[in-house]
Amino acid sequence: MGKKGKKEKKGRGAEKTAAKMEKKVSKRSRKEEEDLEALIAHFQTLDAKKTQVVETPCPPPSPRLNASLSAHPEKDELILFGGEYFNGQKTLLYNELYIYNIRKDSWTRVEIPSAPPRRCAHQAVVVPQGGGQVWIFGGEFASPDGEQFYHYKDLWVLHLATRTWEQVRSPGGPSGRSGHRMVAWKRQLILFGGFHESTRDYIYYNDVYAFNLDTFTWSKLSPSGTGPTPRSGCQMTVTPQGSIVIYGGYSKQRVKKDVDRGTQHADMFLLKSEEGGEGRWTWTRINPSGAKPSPRSGFSVAVAPNHQTLLFGGVCDEEEEESLQGDFLNDLYFYDAAKNRWFAGQLKGPKLEKRKRRRGKKVEPEGRPQSDEEDGPDEAESPTIEPSPRSNAMLAVKHGRLYLYGGMFEAGNRQVTLSDLYCLDLHKMEEWTALVEMDPETQEWLEETDSEEDSDAVEGAEGRGEDEEDEDSGEDSGEEGGEQHHPLVRPGEQFADYLPRTEQYWVQLARDATRPGAQEKSVLRAAHATARAFFDDSA
Repeated sequence: MGKKGKKEKKGRGAEKTAAKMEKKVSKRSRKEEEDLEALIAHFQTLDAKKTQVVETPCPPPSPRLNASLSAHPEKDELILFGGEYFNGQKTLLYNELYIYNIRKDSWTRVEIPSAPPRRCAHQAVVVPQGGGQVWIFGGEFASPDGEQFYHYKDLWVLHLATRTWEQVRSPGGPSGRSGHRMVAWKRQLILFGGFHESTRDYIYYNDVYAFNLDTFTWSKLSPSGTGPTPRSGCQMTVTPQGSIVIYGGYSKQRVKKDVDRGTQHADMFLLKSEEGGEGRWTWTRINPSGAKPSPRSGFSVAVAPNHQTLLFGGVCDEEEEESLQGDFLNDLYFYDAAKNRWFAGQLKGPKLEKRKRRRGKKVEPEGRPQSDEEDGPDEAESPTIEPSPRSNAMLAVKHGRLYLYGGMFEAGNRQVTLSDLYCLDLHKMEEWTALVEMDPETQEWLEETDSEEDSDAVEGAEGRGEDEEDEDSGEDSGEEGGEQHHPLVRPGEQFADYLPRTEQYWVQLARDATRPGAQEKSVLRAAHATARAFFDDSA
């Protein structure tokens, strides 16, 4: 009894520490999140101009990572939402919705009124009811300089049959976060982990929440047993037996002032609902056998046709106090829950044409049969097609085929964000097929500030494709129809002079964009943040 009591006290102590840390992070990040709310509200104001569903055939989406790619439960379609892109100077966030028609090999951009704000590192889960629904929770928005973060705690559902977005408001849900994981379990959504970060602080979570799809209510679960330590970016999948598997993930902790140490987790846990116990769950640590993946972060996960969990790529970080080197990967692993075993995904390679010819030699026009030996050199020269090593790519499985889109890798100081699309038949496991190719050398990368390129970056942040009309720009759009024209920055003008001259305009803009009843101090802060963002983009 004594030991048990000590364990319980220790557990409660850890909970109190976590609660204090969360309160500290929340307090310090509140100001910068309020600043970013103005930018988010500005983008939402632009999006509010959309009053009807517009579907436009388009080229493949622009490069991005940390988006969501989901398979339609009824149609031969993939649904891509959100994501982020960094061009060396600006961090761009998206709330674009794309549909990929598998049979036609074509893309369509779908603009739907009242869409969720721009975000990345959210979670999307597909359920079949109502003609198909995509449920999205959380994620983050970043300032253009990538220094400030806003973490969402909102829940949305995309009704695929009616092409409508709906925000589902229910109290008692998880706090704002990104990098969490979420799965559909029976008639519930089960959510685990994630992190919240501000300029100076961060916190990782290992809490578990359930959202009931019938009652639209959240509940926090308190599983017994020892579960995973706080982390983000882990694998979370439902086993054929109805349990939930958690594998790996990433977390970091401060070892001394301004020095953090990252941990790439490689442990595995089973979250199981107790029979006959309504809402009672248990954690169990498991040690699978077989060819386990090497420790990594940023890997992507999907469920294979035989209910095995598929893991692709990621990055293995070699961390020093002053530097971080990443070894990017493009390997495949499968986890079989029934056998509690990992398997390396080995490709067999394309079936050689000569195997067919053994059953009937191909006859040349002159009547001379072509020998197997003559086939060899040509076939040996065929280059192997495969996705380049990457992290934070998007995966989806439809009709036994694995689809992989985008992601990123690093080349020196440059971050290369991808927009390619690959397909792999998981039944045959022969070779990858490139559906959309991309030459990484063609990706824009800005080393020095250029006003013209910065203007393009702002357009991208507002979620427009390169081939779209400049319908949202705030300055000099030259279009009619009530576009907003922000006060121009005069040549050589400093922000200290620009703000007093234009403050009344920005305050009114912030007051229109923020929620009713907001404190005047918050409105003023939001106004100054929006003015600063516009000034920096114009400078």
